[in-house]
Amino acid sequence: MDFWGTVLIVTRRWYVALPAFLLSLAAAIGVYATIPTPYVSNAVLVLTIPPTGGSLPSDPARPNGLTNPLLNFDQGLSMSASMLIQVIATPETARALGVVPDGETTFTVTNGGTNPEAMDGGPFVYIEGRSTTPAGARDIVTRVRDRARIELASRQRQLDAPPATYIAMSEMVAPTEPLPQRGGKSRGAAAALLLGVLASLASVFSLESFLDARARRRGSRGPAPSAPGPAGRPAVRAARVRAP
Repeated sequence: MDFWGTVLIVTRRWYVALPAFLLSLAAAIGVYATIPTPYVSNAVLVLTIPPTGGSLPSDPARPNGLTNPLLNFDQGLSMSASMLIQVIATPETARALGVVPDGETTFTVTNGGTNPEAMDGGPFVYIEGRSTTPAGARDIVTRVRDRARIELASRQRQLDAPPATYIAMSEMVAPTEPLPQRGGKSRGAAAALLLGVLASLASVFSLESFLDARARRRGSRGPAPSAPGPAGRPAVRAARVRAP
């Protein structure tokens, strides 16, 4: 059926299409109102080598020279960042931070790429916190940041690294102001409205098909024949005429 044929049927059966569309609109508004608005906060950490480098001098009388940590990056920092991301992203760490499966608060930790196991993201740790409240989003980012510092120091102690060579962790971007993300709500409301419109059209065409089928059945039967009178003649009703 073409577009104008559809418009004609919907116009003819407006008493079905209009209430159905209003119900669809109310359902879309209800979906938008019931879906909670998520808030997102972010932070970026960077790992750096200490100013005296990653090793102690063999001769205490000749200490290592001082270097700007931001000018001293190597592949070891990228590997350390990748290992740290793997530790923080475990379910055990999430539970220790108070994050439960299917809860209102979640977080993700990556190296800035789609594959956190790759080491080509550099010595960076990207943290994203998501929650139904602004305070919850920022709080989870802060907790993950603090846990990352604890885990980094703990791993270096386990390896008996000299404290003077410990990798430092700095904030490139502090936990940002949580921003609302309404895209999911809008998509849910649009999907509900689309399903409602399709249901409205289905109701209109179902009614149209039913009425057309009933009209065809009535037309195929034809007019009802009159009852025969005496001697096979059709019965004729006598008209009574009143005398003047």
